[in-house]
Amino acid sequence: MESFGQMLETLSIWACFSTYRHLGPWLREVAIEFDCVGTEKVITLGVLAMTKGMVSGYLGSLTTEERTLLHLVEEPLPKNKWEAQDAVTQAGISAAVYVQRKHVPRTLKRLEKNNYIDTSLRHVPSSKQRRRVYELTRDGREAASLLRKRITDTTIEYEGAPNTIGALLSSGNSLLQFLAHFDENLIYHSTPVVTPVSSADGSASLDAQAGENLVRQMFATAWKDGKITKDEQQLLSDVVSFLGMHPDRARRLSEEAMGVPTTPPPEEVYLDMLRQALMDGELAEDEMVLIKTFQSAFKIDEETHARLLQVAKSEPALPPHLETYKATLSTAMEDGIITKDEDSMLRTLRTSLNVSESEHATLLANLMDQ
Repeated sequence: MESFGQMLETLSIWACFSTYRHLGPWLREVAIEFDCVGTEKVITLGVLAMTKGMVSGYLGSLTTEERTLLHLVEEPLPKNKWEAQDAVTQAGISAAVYVQRKHVPRTLKRLEKNNYIDTSLRHVPSSKQRRRVYELTRDGREAASLLRKRITDTTIEYEGAPNTIGALLSSGNSLLQFLAHFDENLIYHSTPVVTPVSSADGSASLDAQAGENLVRQMFATAWKDGKITKDEQQLLSDVVSFLGMHPDRARRLSEEAMGVPTTPPPEEVYLDMLRQALMDGELAEDEMVLIKTFQSAFKIDEETHARLLQVAKSEPALPPHLETYKATLSTAMEDGIITKDEDSMLRTLRTSLNVSESEHATLLANLMDQ
């Protein structure tokens, strides 16, 4: 729990931040400087260069729709009408464009509305059932080609010397994966500056933490009798795919669950599933199908389902300290940019509220996708 001093500091940062934002971008471009005094520190707001990129490096300067176009243009569907690769499912797109699986449908709806993508149902390696997959239309391919050319013609700094992205991109390599190595100043780093949404051994993001807890509980329930049946394995596979979780991570969670002496009640696991599905406040079509399968497998009757669904809907999506930080972050992004001063204040607020970098990154991605 926050101390009274921390609460005062948080409020003072918020008040100062809100006042600064109300000046408007046109006023922040002139030489204005003033102080905001907190309980124990002074934060000075000055004139700073307006940056298009976010803290997630160069990829942060691209919209989710643009990243999706760049991904799908590299993943054309097979010419036959019944097969497709995992990369063109919602889970595959989520991992490729660095956004949580829950936020992909909104992006795809916008692209479909602009006649940039088509959808179909095909068999994919990760599922026995046909899955909805996505491909670019002619308009989508044209838009992706123009975007790709603009990016590959961009001059960047590589090993201390100027070059173009296209000249450095190896044939057959993913452009998005390559761009993940560039920071907001277009400087190349040997390791990616963007954290993947799903990882075999990395720290989980905000949504992923809830998803991991759900999968861990499911494995514990499945291992209760010492073995996992084919039906249980299929359900687990569908949930892991839905969450966009790395298979190696799922295997580790299974190994952890094998040694758990007690298992959670089915209702508790089902409630966690509903919480995860409602992360964005609504249930998508594929989520409803998965929930129905889950409901049948765990023998949850309709009355219990309705009760637990009401509980999941009535609960706050985020704990109070994250709601506070999200509100501040949302204010910072009202004009679509985060200046260096704003970023500095957000870092101070994260320390005060104990908000992790992965939680910040997830909240930022969510806001950018809205």
